[in-house]
Amino acid sequence: MRIGIFVVAGLFPGQEAGRVLADAVEWIVAAEQAGFDDAWIAEHHFMPYGVCPSPTTLAAVAAGRTGRIGLGTAVSVLSTQHPVALAEQAAVLHHLSGGRFTLGVGRGGPWVDLEVFGAGLDRYERGFPESLDLLLAALSGDRVAADGEFFRFREVAMVPPARMRPVVACTSEPTVRLAAERGLPMLLGLHIGDDDKAAMVERYRAFGGPPVEHVAAGVAYIADSTIGAARDLMRAMPAWLGPGLDGYEPVDDRPRPHRDVDDYVELLTKIHPVGSAKHCAETLRRTAERTGIEHFVLLVEGMGSHERTLENIRRFGAEVLPLLRD
Repeated sequence: MRIGIFVVAGLFPGQEAGRVLADAVEWIVAAEQAGFDDAWIAEHHFMPYGVCPSPTTLAAVAAGRTGRIGLGTAVSVLSTQHPVALAEQAAVLHHLSGGRFTLGVGRGGPWVDLEVFGAGLDRYERGFPESLDLLLAALSGDRVAADGEFFRFREVAMVPPARMRPVVACTSEPTVRLAAERGLPMLLGLHIGDDDKAAMVERYRAFGGPPVEHVAAGVAYIADSTIGAARDLMRAMPAWLGPGLDGYEPVDDRPRPHRDVDDYVELLTKIHPVGSAKHCAETLRRTAERTGIEHFVLLVEGMGSHERTLENIRRFGAEVLPLLRD
């Protein structure tokens, strides 16, 4: 079983975005020292839910501060970036990290980002397969060209070249099919439980997907008691998630998404490793047995305090990881 941390860099009340980003690097350093396998960094724009607009940049800083831990993006939003430019960034990180970097990509959402970055709603609604295939081409050869609906350019050299296979965030059946047909691993979100994860893995197989290592995101918080851990997160996380989730602004007149924050946090505490060390280990084992997924990336910053996050990382490494690896 591989266990990593999932860095959202959420902005809790009273915090400053630049300080949160600096703290996030320290979390990754602490995760390496605690024995975690990797650290995956989220991308968000114009909102307090996550204050890292460039996970590749943060990964580069973390690569310079660490020597063993894997690094990844969860995810780089492909709908607002040029696939070849993103491939170039991934190649630089691949070479400078000694092969420790994994590129995770996703379609993103119909947010105002599409307007700000000039990608447009059509690119989000129809262009993800073309963008993904161009990214794969740029990461699989020395030269790349395009002649599609959204990208068209003469053949150019990939400098530096890198042979990499990305992970794809999947939240819908069309994306599951797309990942399966390209033979790419899925990254499954923290908002779904074991049954839904298992169903997506089964659909991936049904679409002809090969045996690969899928990744599942979750929330992790360790305390002396399971009831106490859940209570702590129920008190702390809504102050971040309330304004954070409200920061998703649609690019058109479609309704703004809404989620009952208290219910959402309660769900997260029930389906993820939140509790005593024994409970956390049992929860992850149960998810692995139910879904076949054995690679987890866990959000550890739910208490909203740099010191509490560092304590969570260290305790999880000392008390939970040995139970999973014995």
